[in-house]
Amino acid sequence: MVEHRSGSPDHGPGGGTEAERPGVAGSDPDARWLALLMHAAFFLLLGASLTRFLMRHPGEARTPWIIALSVTLAVLYLLGPVLGSRPTPRRLAWLAVLVVVWMVLVVLAPSFAWCAVPLFYTGLRILPPRAALALVALLTVFVVAAQLRLADGFDPNLFLAPPAVAAVATAVFVHMQRQAVRQRELAARQRELIDDLLRTRRELAATERREGTLAERQRLSMEIHDTLAQGLSSQQMLLQAADRTWSADPDAARRHVRTATGIAERNLAEARRFVHDLAPADLAEGGGLEAALHALAARESAQAEGALTVHCHVEGTPHAPLPDRVQSALLRIAQGALANVREHSGASAAGLTLTHLDDRVVLDIGDNGRGFTAEPEGVRGGRTVRGHGLPAMRARVRQLGGTLTIESAPGEGTVLSAEVPLTTTEDPT
Repeated sequence: MVEHRSGSPDHGPGGGTEAERPGVAGSDPDARWLALLMHAAFFLLLGASLTRFLMRHPGEARTPWIIALSVTLAVLYLLGPVLGSRPTPRRLAWLAVLVVVWMVLVVLAPSFAWCAVPLFYTGLRILPPRAALALVALLTVFVVAAQLRLADGFDPNLFLAPPAVAAVATAVFVHMQRQAVRQRELAARQRELIDDLLRTRRELAATERREGTLAERQRLSMEIHDTLAQGLSSQQMLLQAADRTWSADPDAARRHVRTATGIAERNLAEARRFVHDLAPADLAEGGGLEAALHALAARESAQAEGALTVHCHVEGTPHAPLPDRVQSALLRIAQGALANVREHSGASAAGLTLTHLDDRVVLDIGDNGRGFTAEPEGVRGGRTVRGHGLPAMRARVRQLGGTLTIESAPGEGTVLSAEVPLTTTEDPT
């Protein structure tokens, strides 16, 4: 009949029942409005079916039963959202009673078959797939039988249309359900990816903090070795010399003590500079690297009291002021190299040469001491002295992207050369 085809769109109450599913559309405002619309459509279809029956069959003996069953079906349908959408025993019993009441109504009044589509969606939403399809097939049989009873004769359209509507409604619902499942899975994967990203960022931040801490410890160890440790070593040597000559040559002993006092003053300035900003004290006094190297050479010569003479020479003019890190590193290398000369080489003369080139700066420290057999970088000999000076120098130069070379041979003195490029990005490590 025309009324059936126009009153049972496959997208009707199914949208409402789908919206009731937990986790599918419960948080979607559009889905909630659609659910209300589909519930209203069910009651309109039920009311239209009852009205049609009362208009065409007034005063029949079955009329009270039809009215009572219609009210019962409406009340049962209203109880559906209250019971939830999970396939609990109480929910399944409710569905069974709802279907049975509808079937009785269809047997007594075939026009109530119009309400089948909402029951399709209710069954598909609650039951397992096979059971839901079996229920849809059963309801479709009842709809076909009802339409054929209402027709004056056999109508192929009435025989084929209800199964087609049921198939479309089922396909739409299954598609919506699968889309909802995919969306939930996608949301879960996105949450997992976000959690993994946050965890990775935390681990990366922790790793960077650890690496920064280790790098800072290494830097501080080099700073302390090149300044305080060397100064304390010199003081120890001077005080030991003063103790040995105190009785025989008091004047020489006093000179040693005064020299040790001067070294202590320099160490105190370095220690205060560590506390302030860890910059070399010679650089902090102004004048740049050249002035600091001249001051270092003069101080080493004075402390040696004639045993070692240190000269400083600067070649070229820098096109721009050297970066602070470069100045600090080269000054520390010069301090460390002269400390090795003073303590281990037995040299009488040493020289500092700072050369400014277009794209790099080179610091050479040479002496006329006893020399040694130079080993390639990364190779440890069987005997080491102190063990930290040369590795610290190499680390400083490597951090600046430069190279450190040593030329020496027994009896021929030593030349240490630190070359630092001025156009290469500094190594952050």
